[in-house]
This record gives sequence, C-alpha cells and structure tokens, in this order.
Amino acid sequence: MKKHLAFALSFAFCMAGTLTQACAQSTAPGWDKLVADAKKEGKVVIIAPSDPQVREAIPAAFKARYGITVEYLGGRSSDMAARLRTERASGIYTIDVALSGTLTMASIFYGEKMLDPLRPALIDPDVTDGSKWKAGKLWFIDPEDKYILRIFNTRTPMFYLNTDYVKPQEIQTAQDLLNPKFKGKIIVSDPTLPGIGSSDSARFYIQYGEDFVKKLYLDQQTIFSRDRRQIGDGIARGAYPIAMGAEDEEMIKLQKEGFPIHRGYSLKGMSDVVSPSEGHVGIFNNAPHPNAARLFANWVASKEGLEIYAKNRGTSPTRADIDESYLDPEMIAKPGVEYFDSYNWEFVMNTKEKIRLRIKEMLGK
Repeated sequence: MKKHLAFALSFAFCMAGTLTQACAQSTAPGWDKLVADAKKEGKVVIIAPSDPQVREAIPAAFKARYGITVEYLGGRSSDMAARLRTERASGIYTIDVALSGTLTMASIFYGEKMLDPLRPALIDPDVTDGSKWKAGKLWFIDPEDKYILRIFNTRTPMFYLNTDYVKPQEIQTAQDLLNPKFKGKIIVSDPTLPGIGSSDSARFYIQYGEDFVKKLYLDQQTIFSRDRRQIGDGIARGAYPIAMGAEDEEMIKLQKEGFPIHRGYSLKGMSDVVSPSEGHVGIFNNAPHPNAARLFANWVASKEGLEIYAKNRGTSPTRADIDESYLDPEMIAKPGVEYFDSYNWEFVMNTKEKIRLRIKEMLGK
C-alpha cells in the first residue's frame, strides 16, 4: 500500500511539473545507475575558469545536488594542457572533465585524442531535448559532432574606449582606427600569439587586406600586450584610450566603478562578434572518475547547471530556457542575425593560424 501511495505521489508531482527535471531523469535509461556509480566514486576533477565566483558556485551546487565533491582546477587552459601532456606521457590520468575555451579544447584535447565521445554520455532528457536549446539541438563544434559541446554564445565587444579621450562617434568604422590622431594611442592583445589578438587581426586581414593590417599595427604604432589586465589598466588610465582584446568582465567592472569606459559592439561594414568564452564541455578518456565525469557533464548542460555556470561567468547560455536578465541586453545574440563567430572551428583550426603566421612575419616578430 505504501509503495502504491509513494508512486501515486511521485506521479502527481511529475504531472504538476513540480519536479519536472527530476522526473524526466528518473525515466532516462541508465540514469539511476549512473548516479549511484558516480556517488560511489565520490569525486570529480574538472578543469575550469579561474573566476573566484565560478570556482565557488559550481562545486557547491553539484555537491548539493548529488553529494559528490568537485575538485576544481582553475587556471589557463594552456597550462592545464601542458600538465595533461606530461601526466599522460607517464601513464598518469588525474582529470575527468574540461570546461574550456575553443583553442585548447580543439587543438590539444581533441587534436591529441585525449577526449571520449560526449554525445553518448548525455542521457538526461533535460539535456538531449532539442527544444531546450536555441539552435534546436545540441551544439557540438567538432567535425565528428560528438566530442565538444558548446554551451555559451555571447555577443562580445569589438573594441573599448576611454570616453574622456575618444568619443564613440569617432570610431564608427575600422578605417577610423587609422586616423593619425590615434597614433600611439591603441593597445591590443598581441596578434602574433594564438588567442583573441590573432582573431581580431585575422578578421581585419580577411576583410581589408595586408595594407590595412600594416597601417593599423605598424604605422599607428599600436601597442601589443600579452597581458589582458595590462590592456584594461591602459584604457582605464587613459594611456591607451582605444583597446581591443581586453577582458570584458574587467571592463564591465570598471564601468560599474565609474570609469568612462565604452564597450563598442559594432563597426560599420563588419559583422558583430559572438564568442563561447570558456563555454565548451569535454570528458577525458581514461578518466579516474568516469561515472562522476558523465554525471557532471549532464548536470552542467542541464538548466540548473548551465544557469549557475553562465550567471557566475557573465555569459549567454546556448539553452533557450534560461532567464538572461542578468546580462546587458547587448550581450545576447539576436535570432536571425548573422554574426561572426570568433571561434568557429574552421576559422580557429585553419584560417586564423595561417594568417597569424603571415602577420607575425609582416611585423617582424
């Protein structure tokens, strides 16, 4: 009698929508076993952004949901990649999941065959239901459509201004950057290195050619920085009132603190930009906690997990059922608009690198 009553109450809650996600999970083949096996492992080790708020929020929420500890390794993806290479060369496997940017995920984790297929590991109906996603389906970026899931897609500024020195109306097109009065006043992320700086320079190269690139980076005596914090400091002090490649989170913080920072999203004649930030999920092969890894991947792609990650990271999720009122509306990509995806697979893996090497040669680096 008690069993029948418990079933009836559970069914009633599911029908009422009170426990929609939990009910859907309970009907997914293999879900209960996955949770049980993950709890036996007791821990999952992840690579993720170094943001203090993300470092705090994700482990706490996952532990509250499943009672499983998250060992959070925050830092630069490239540094973590170097660690993984060293460990794996010695037959040591210590990391389960990566929440990472495109370049490291694609060229190293995927390129060096460190990943297990993620698609078959996603079994939560809340995740696999295409209607939950803005694209109408899960967005895998790799050529095989199964290893690397993209969960962020944020419209990002193309440039930043200190408006005490340069007004927004003075920078309306890319050609405006070549105005002689801005000579020595521009700072950018180093275009000769892999990363956001080479993405920006490759766009200019593709659209406006070598002559434009030479004028912008050489004739304008543009400052190259390998430290994005230095870019933020330069624009805040007004030493370099025009910047590209700054940390947008830092620029938002400076705005809130009262600094005269303008975040410019558009240049006439160029498509606006979207970026995934550290919004990719992958699971490692030979993971020390394989079940906890799969459970975590399902959770971070679920409404609960992705909402926590996106809010604390300040990015736009690729799910369609998350309230994005925490974001500046400018940061949310609009349906039907064609954007330039700064981390499109073909652009990152082929086009950008060829142009980066050519620009490096042009600049004598």
